[in-house]
Amino acid sequence: MQFFKTMMVASAAVAILGATSSMAEDYKSEYRVSTVVPAPFPWGLAADKWAELTKERTNGRINMKIYPGVQLVQGDQTREFTAIRQGVIDMAVGSTINWSPQITELNLFSLPFLMPDYAAIDALTQGPVGTKIFEIVEKNGAVPLAWAENGFREVTNSVRPIRMPADMKGLKLRVVGSPIFSDMFDAFGANPTQMSWADAQPALTTGAVDGQENPLTIYSVLNMQDLGQKNVTLWHYVADPLIFVVNPKVWDSFSPEDQKILRQAAIDAGAYGVMVARKGLTKDDESLIKQIESHGVDIVTLSDQERQAFVDASRDVYKKWKEKIGADLVDMAEKSIANR
Repeated sequence: MQFFKTMMVASAAVAILGATSSMAEDYKSEYRVSTVVPAPFPWGLAADKWAELTKERTNGRINMKIYPGVQLVQGDQTREFTAIRQGVIDMAVGSTINWSPQITELNLFSLPFLMPDYAAIDALTQGPVGTKIFEIVEKNGAVPLAWAENGFREVTNSVRPIRMPADMKGLKLRVVGSPIFSDMFDAFGANPTQMSWADAQPALTTGAVDGQENPLTIYSVLNMQDLGQKNVTLWHYVADPLIFVVNPKVWDSFSPEDQKILRQAAIDAGAYGVMVARKGLTKDDESLIKQIESHGVDIVTLSDQERQAFVDASRDVYKKWKEKIGADLVDMAEKSIANR
């Protein structure tokens, strides 16, 4: 009897291995992963880490190739999520800002001055709000696996220091192609100009635009002081969490074992991405800020009173977009941050 039991267990194991092997044979030789920027930006580093961990942990069953510059959609950041839904892109590490035209609720992270610090970002992405956002993303046609981070977006320009909304009057500033950003910078008195990042860099070089807003990691890697961006204001007005996603058909093609591996690899890569996105930008470590300052850059850190002036100037925008995003979701976010 023991012999037959042993044989049955062995047969079952062989069957499972055979099924896994057969399924793996149906896997693509390469899975296309879209990002906006490559390494050494934290965004690209997180994507690279995901591909590396997945290949290692699946023993090469899942091979991922990173396509930075959203080249799979001809550089149009706002088309990325649609391409994931359609299967043009297999996987992505994508921006909540870039996907907000397709998923209105993702504008939550772009509400002006909702998140005052990193603990507030974590309270959202790692709490009930993050769970709710993942449910919404899945309903919209992609399987979300984990969070990463592009960081707080700070404003820079080539004209003058910005301390109050009046300092923005007339400045032509590049903003991303999401309507809430135009609304915000209109409220601040600036002249917002929507353009892709590919178009933004030459526009800064020629002076076609006076400034832009992006995380300091992007400023640093691109040496934006050499593009005339000698005035930086640290105001933490919005942040840009990133989401690891997979096309549903691609996800369903993986064995349960590989799905688990892919998800955990994304979680681990996301944690790594958050770490590198915050390096040098915390109260305990301001090394990146000091490095930028060493290039002759004027860095303004807003006082509480100065920050409040921007909060007041953008209150109508906040109220307008709270209704568009969904008051219940925003209320949940506000409560999560208050209890952080």
